Amino acid sequence: MQLYLVTDESACLGRDIFWVVEEAVKGGVTIVQLREKSLGTRAFIDRARRMKELLAPYNVPLIINDRIDVALASDADGVHVGQSDMPYATLKNLIPQGKIIGLSAEKREDVFEAETMELTYLAVSPLFATDSKSDHSEPWGMDGLKWVKANSKHPLVVIGGLNPTNTTEVIKYGAEGIAVISAICSAESPFEAAKYLKSLIIR
Repeated sequence: MQLYLVTDESACLGRDIFWVVEEAVKGGVTIVQLREKSLGTRAFIDRARRMKELLAPYNVPLIINDRIDVALASDADGVHVGQSDMPYATLKNLIPQGKIIGLSAEKREDVFEAETMELTYLAVSPLFATDSKSDHSEPWGMDGLKWVKANSKHPLVVIGGLNPTNTTEVIKYGAEGIAVISAICSAESPFEAAKYLKSLIIR
């Protein structure tokens, strides 16, 4: 997973989201999740298709947040869902074989339940408190990350409050990758921000 970018148009500070994403990918982002809470279905599909075309030359997979229909219509590389979204058995039947499936884990019960699933990764969410998502559960913290690592068979991605000051530590404690929004989308140079974060992950 390494460096996982979750898009947020408002965090791009008025700049074109496609420009921000491409700069981030050039800097080292290895996977992109398109998250759109306000777009209608047709506009979301159009944006997903355009984003997939943008990412294809870089061999960077596109993940769609929550919307299985959009993922299928745009032939995205995978989908990311929360525990309260579509049941896993239904999701597994809908998503073509070989596609990426990511699942958020916000509490210990989620981690145990995920052990019965075939996932590409488990997202430990949120690791730290964050302004990007106000309705999140209690942050896991570093002790929580260590607990998940000891109790999960899945590769772990951490999201929530990740930045250059804590990235090295979370990788040391077992995360295979970090997912960020504002640390790249709101950076003066998304390219430089991604490049620096990537350097902290790969040592």
